[in-house]
Amino acid sequence: MAEELDHQRSNGKVIWPRPLTSLRGIKIADLPSEISAGLTLAALVIPLNIGYAQIAGLPAVMGLYAGIVPLIVFALFTASRSVVGGPGPATAALVAAALAGFAAPGDPIRVQFALALALMCSVLFMLAWFFRLSFLQNFLSQAVMIGFVSGLGIQVFTNQARKILGVRFDISEQHEALAEQVQETLGMALETEGYFLNVWALFEQIPNANLYAVAIGLGSLVMVRLMKRYVPKVPGALVTLVVMTIIVVVLDLEQKGVRVLGAVPSGLPAFTLPAVPLTDYIRLLPGAFAIVAITLCEGLLLARGYARKYGDKVDGDQILFAYGVANASAGLSGSMVTGNSVSRSAAMDSAGARSQLPSLVAAVAVAVIMAFFTGLLAVLPKAALAGIVANAVLSLIKVGDLRALWRMRRTEFWIAAVCLLSVLTLGPLRAVVIAFLMSIIDLVRRTSSPYTTLLLEAHDGGHFIPGDPQQLGSASKFIIYRFSAPLFFANANPFLDEIEGLVRRAPSEVKYFVLDAQGLNDMDTTGAEALRQILGMLKERDVSFAVSRANQQLIESMNAYGLVEEIGSDRLFSTNRKAVKAFLQNRDD
Repeated sequence: MAEELDHQRSNGKVIWPRPLTSLRGIKIADLPSEISAGLTLAALVIPLNIGYAQIAGLPAVMGLYAGIVPLIVFALFTASRSVVGGPGPATAALVAAALAGFAAPGDPIRVQFALALALMCSVLFMLAWFFRLSFLQNFLSQAVMIGFVSGLGIQVFTNQARKILGVRFDISEQHEALAEQVQETLGMALETEGYFLNVWALFEQIPNANLYAVAIGLGSLVMVRLMKRYVPKVPGALVTLVVMTIIVVVLDLEQKGVRVLGAVPSGLPAFTLPAVPLTDYIRLLPGAFAIVAITLCEGLLLARGYARKYGDKVDGDQILFAYGVANASAGLSGSMVTGNSVSRSAAMDSAGARSQLPSLVAAVAVAVIMAFFTGLLAVLPKAALAGIVANAVLSLIKVGDLRALWRMRRTEFWIAAVCLLSVLTLGPLRAVVIAFLMSIIDLVRRTSSPYTTLLLEAHDGGHFIPGDPQQLGSASKFIIYRFSAPLFFANANPFLDEIEGLVRRAPSEVKYFVLDAQGLNDMDTTGAEALRQILGMLKERDVSFAVSRANQQLIESMNAYGLVEEIGSDRLFSTNRKAVKAFLQNRDD
């Protein structure tokens, strides 16, 4: 089957997804552990999905609905056995940013735009699946993802800190005056999202904090972390929420200012169409693109990590299809945008789950809660939910990874730092563009200065050893030069300049030049023109030219550009040794 799929891919055929891939191989003996893991997952879905809906500025019911139909659909179509679908903190923060210009939190029309956003994400995911764009995950570097996700984590954590304080959060006229003053001084730096102004306002509200809410929120955060450390098999989020809810009810803390979730509509999700004009779908496109881009990169990275761990093979494009149909079902069933959950995937892995059956069990459990027990959700303290979500968000702030980048590679640290600050100063949507630009710049920077080496014959004459191209010390009449990157517009001029310099600075007259093309697997028209100029320069100096160890793809490209004819097909060698032997024979002749 794998060979058939590869053959279809090579012929450009559409590969239709195979449902139930992630459920195959389950044995009856596995059912008890899978069902137990599903109940644990439900215990995580309920508090976290409510919290993520609040991050997005949406009703709690939309987060709970995301744990029913979209969770089932993703489980049935995904190719990954381990990745759990659903809203996550990064997705929720991007949804909030995407909806900011359409309606304020609490406005009923915001729900309609959220549903339309899910449908737009579905369209983009389906296009990515159809055109097999899962490879795009490779274009967002680890440093960029660390910085971007950490920025989102800081932003969301700050939002949860406000809820833990139990105070209303409104930027006062003094803060607006401060914003104007900062804008006059620094330009547009703080105008868009106002993160630092929110932090300023948050600190000013500390004296007005509700101490009961602070105790509930911080207590929830600490309790979840302690349970995760000492009793990881127990669903700490649910236990914490139950304990804190009992405390609030018994001590009647609602009357002392501790806010609770409030009434949650009962019943199962029903089919719905967003009441949004078609023109507004286009306006939602940038936000949908940002969500899809981050979900694509984070989700496929997560899926491939688990696949390597267990020796599985996953079809990245089928996972994109699963995201597409899951978001279509979200937009049509009153749910918020769905992506992937790192924390819940890790929890299912720790629980021993080896399929998507726990997701189906969790969806049924959430559906039962929504049908019969929504009254219990009304008394959930918001501070406790904030503490639970804050704990989940802490995993997004990659302090250890940033420290490692600083220690191992400073350039990547600064890339991560720029992406992190972009999220906080420009907002998540603009930061996605910055993230992709940083990745492209980093890619071009690396490929424009590839590793090059001069291959020198060892003393025994049996092999070649690498040397520095800038330090020519050999009096030999031949040069073997290795260029370890595709030859394209960004590095064509350095390639041309370095070869000209090698020939010009050689201690003796060069008669034979070999291009070791083992790492040069492709070239564009600019690269081809640079190679043609090199051929002309060497011909003027009466230097013979040959290519060694070129793969078939490079030979076909060179042939298309007419370079094989100029070089001569008899000057294409499979090894450096054969190229040198041909030079020696020609010299003897």
